[in-house]
Amino acid sequence: EARDGDAFDAAVAQNVKVHMRVYQEAGVEGSCIENWHIEFLRPGEFKTFTNVDRGWSFGKAANQALGKKFFKLLVDAAHCGDSGLTIAENQELITKILLDARAGDALYGEEGIAGNQSSDRHWIVDPIDGTVNYYYGIPHFCVSIALRVAGEITVGVIHDPMVGETWTVEKGSPAYLNGKPIQASKRDTLAESILFVGCGKDGAALRTGIDRFQRASLRARKMRMMGSAALGMAYIASGRIDGYIESRISLWDIAAGQLLVETAGGKVELTPIAGYDDAYSIIATNGLIPIEEIL
Repeated sequence: EARDGDAFDAAVAQNVKVHMRVYQEAGVEGSCIENWHIEFLRPGEFKTFTNVDRGWSFGKAANQALGKKFFKLLVDAAHCGDSGLTIAENQELITKILLDARAGDALYGEEGIAGNQSSDRHWIVDPIDGTVNYYYGIPHFCVSIALRVAGEITVGVIHDPMVGETWTVEKGSPAYLNGKPIQASKRDTLAESILFVGCGKDGAALRTGIDRFQRASLRARKMRMMGSAALGMAYIASGRIDGYIESRISLWDIAAGQLLVETAGGKVELTPIAGYDDAYSIIATNGLIPIEEIL
């Protein structure tokens, strides 16, 4: 059975002791290893650390013992949708963290609003971008958070928990992936490019997406339909792919990604969708490929 109370604390302490010994005896200090991802499984497999919150009790304790942020949690891909939290509960956790730190701010998320809506500081939150991937156990989804001050996006964070990648950007500073500067690719032809085309669920958006996918497939090196707009934009900023287009997407999906792409040297064009609040058609590229040729 799952341990609680003193028994759980003892389990955390024992895990910290074991990992500290391995860290020391394996000669990790001073090596090329930057992080250690700890995999915690789900109920029936490892009954002490049965969810991310309990697992992170170990992560925090281990990092504190080591004196730096070295240990990270990795959720088994086969169970990535089995977090024990709904999407709304994920947003509630994010809301608490942000508004506890900035009580006067507002929060605008996919699952609703919170805080002081008259504030000129709005946190724009997608608690899980790539929801279907998340629920079906496909390990390609992320958390996306942006800060909008007086109508301008000034901060962006995108975190992919499955591979331990975190993109960060602040207006006026470089864009980073896990603390290292990134740049969009220098590819300038469609024949060299990898493109991500999104298709909406309504009839018009679906037809537009499929038509674009067909045209682009004949011109681009490869096409991708990945299921997460935020990660698609993070990949453009990192130079992994070269373009992302979709005929309708929501602000929380792309707010952080827009600042990332533009800061990394790319280009983002947003066109508001009539009749929908904070919904846009989007064309995001490395700023070099002739994307207009397949629109």
